[in-house]
Parts: sequence; C-alpha cells; structure tokens
Amino acid sequence: MPDSRLRPRAAVAAVLCSLLFLAGCGGAAKQNAATAYADDAGPLVIGTDGSAESRVVAALYGELLADAGVKARMASTRYSSPAATTRAVAEGRIGLAPAYETATLRALPAGQTLPGNMAATLSMALPPGIDALPPARAQNGVVLAVTRATARKHHLRTLADLTKAGGLRTFGGSASRDPDAPSPTTLQRAYGVQLTATGTSATADVLVLRATDPVLTHDGPVALTDPNGVLPPEHVFPLIGAPYAGRTACTALARLNSRLTTAQLAGLATSVENGEQPSEAARKWLRSNGLVG
Repeated sequence: MPDSRLRPRAAVAAVLCSLLFLAGCGGAAKQNAATAYADDAGPLVIGTDGSAESRVVAALYGELLADAGVKARMASTRYSSPAATTRAVAEGRIGLAPAYETATLRALPAGQTLPGNMAATLSMALPPGIDALPPARAQNGVVLAVTRATARKHHLRTLADLTKAGGLRTFGGSASRDPDAPSPTTLQRAYGVQLTATGTSATADVLVLRATDPVLTHDGPVALTDPNGVLPPEHVFPLIGAPYAGRTACTALARLNSRLTTAQLAGLATSVENGEQPSEAARKWLRSNGLVG
C-alpha cells in the first residue's frame, strides 16, 4: 500500500504540473498585445505528417488562426510520422502541429508519469518552451470492435462484456501491430477475457482498429468502451512553441476542443483521403459549425 505521507506531496506535484500545462496560454495572456509573441517570432509555421488526419487537423488550426488574425502558414514539407512532427516542434523547425498524447510521449525521452493526469505528464515530458495545449474530444487511439450483429446478439457495450460472449476466440485487424494494441495477457488481466491474437481482420472475432478508421462509420463495427483504461488515450491537441502561444492563438485553437469528435475527425479524414483539399474540408466543417465567419 502506498505511504500516505507521500500523498500531499504527490497532490502538490500534480497541481504544479497542471499549472505548467496551462502556462502556454496563461503566460502569453499577461502580454499587453494578445499576439505579441507571435509578432516577434514571425509567421507561425504549421507542420503535419502525411496522414489525412494530420493534414486536415492542421488545416483546421490554420483556418481558426487566420479567422483570429494570427499570421500563419503551412510548412512546405510533410514529416514522415507524428514522432517526426513532434521533434520538429521541439527543435523549433516549425511552430505548431497536431499531436496525439501517447504518440507524443513515445517520441520524447522517458520521464516521470502521473497516472490519470495526462496534462501533467505531458508538461513534465516536453522540453522547455514547448506547450501542449488542451486537447479536443477527438482521438485516434486503438479500439476493439465487434460487428453490430455480434454486439446485438451478446449485448456487448464494453470490453468487460466480452466474457459473456461465447465463441469469440481471436482478435486482430489493421491496428493489431500498433504499439498501443493490447496483448492477450493484458486483456486477460484487465477483463478476464481469453483471446488469441491473429493479426488479420479476415478471421478475427474482435477487430483491433484506430478510432478514426472509416470502417467504424456508416453502420460499421461497434467500438467497445474500455472502463479499466487498458487502451492509452490519443486525443488530438495542438503542440506549439511557447513564442507563438499568445492569448489570441490559444483562444482560437481552443474553439475546436469541445466541438471536434472522433466521428467528425474520421469523416474529415475520409473526405481528404477521397481527394478533397484539407483546407476546403476544414473551412466547410468550421463554417457549418459556426466556428469561423
């Protein structure tokens, strides 16, 4: 059992880290001019990786900033992965990029974590001068899903419900080799479920997918909720250099947080994959949601 004498110290540490997490907007808010930092640093360069998700979220950021009068432009180069984009922000080669929580932590040197407090964890892991702004509702983390027929037949809503479903023996799919995909041992310990990994979608009883996989839309498989928190969070958030985190920029980017859901992000990414320009998809969605004029 943890020593109770450590609890006040841990609580203080969590509060301090949470304050640090907010410093990107809070510190900039003390400036006389809301965009003083951004003006001094020059136009904000927004970077992306090559995925449709990253490109359309970056476009959403760009449209919100432009609507707020913040000077910004897209980087001329696409990075190879979210990890490469994270490093580009950390090294000052770009000023802003879409990032995902657990993927960002994997891209940074290992550091102390505070379970249940992702904001504080990111604050401790990020180098000085780099801020993780509050995340949107949308995430692209790994999910386990079953067909709608299977969900109805066995009344499946959560991963814990799988123990009630006889005949489900294997799991696998497009995200089965992802670093965030659970192992059979992890599932058994957390939920008492005995499944064998197959690695393929064709024969799997339970699918391992990314939350924004288009197959989950349009009456596709049902993603099961994870009450025990086995699957790590991957909410999308703005990773930004502190010189650009003025009040105006922070306020503009925060308008996305309560509105962008996982399903909406999946729809936007699908549109881009089907040939729509990220800027067009972003502008259309923002206008339809009343977020830009």
